[in-house]
Amino acid sequence: MQPPLLMLLLGFFLLPSAEAGEIIGGHEAKPHSRPYMAFLSIQDEEEKSRCGGVLVGKNFVLTAAHCIGRSITVTLGAHNIKKWEKTQQKISVKRAIPHPDYDDSTLSNDIMLLQLERNIKQTDAVKPLPLPRSKDLPRPGQKCTVAGWGRVTRDGPCSDTLREVELTLQNDSKCENLFEYSDTLQEVELTLQKDMKCNDAFKNYNRTIQLCVGDSKKKSSFEVILNICFYNRTIQLCVGDPKEKKSSFKGDSGGPLLCRNGIQGIVSYGPTDGTPPEVYTKVTSFLPWIKETMKSLQLQDPDHLLWS
Repeated sequence: MQPPLLMLLLGFFLLPSAEAGEIIGGHEAKPHSRPYMAFLSIQDEEEKSRCGGVLVGKNFVLTAAHCIGRSITVTLGAHNIKKWEKTQQKISVKRAIPHPDYDDSTLSNDIMLLQLERNIKQTDAVKPLPLPRSKDLPRPGQKCTVAGWGRVTRDGPCSDTLREVELTLQNDSKCENLFEYSDTLQEVELTLQKDMKCNDAFKNYNRTIQLCVGDSKKKSSFEVILNICFYNRTIQLCVGDPKEKKSSFKGDSGGPLLCRNGIQGIVSYGPTDGTPPEVYTKVTSFLPWIKETMKSLQLQDPDHLLWS
């Protein structure tokens, strides 16, 4: 019998270049019912990717730090991002400010503020969402919702229209058990792949000094990558009932988790096959940094007034 798998390798399929988050088990949202939703088009060298975000001020969007790129364009007021809609406002990002303690190898402190080139024009389809209060803490068992334009199946295309799903907050122990170190040495058998597979998946792959390892069609190869990230209950939330086939997946990273008491999470990472639970950045843990950063940037650009 093959020994249990240790998550030994880097999180290949969690990288933003492979499209970071996906709404699985959800449904299409009512058009423009979430006027705070932001669609991020990210350009990095010759590669494009997408993320979600939430409008939190007249010229600020909150998203995940792993959604960083050379240039980012934010689309607000969208339902179908493949069609022109008169409600849409497209604005380039002036500054991208990832949290100073963000670690791209573990995805800890996975949160980022985007300052837009100009203030939004508030309409029924484009409205900022207030930040939560520090005392508005989420509780296990609480029902929350997440929305995005990500994939609706693991291997399918991304959705053109905004989709949403209701998820249940879990006890921290579920994610701590899923994303943790092993006490014993583990091993797994992997298959060498042709360089072209990694050329397609990773923009910086160099066949002269690197090897492409692991068959993405075999579940064991996906499982082996799972645990490069480690759950931290002080800055993260465990979201999604393992008994339900509902989650976010590829394309939804950076999108907001909304609970009864406001924005509570930002889509960060999860198992590579899209099964719950998944890990979200806990927004209330970063409120001081968010507010201080927005205030500092406002002072640098007095013409850009924050939403009060």
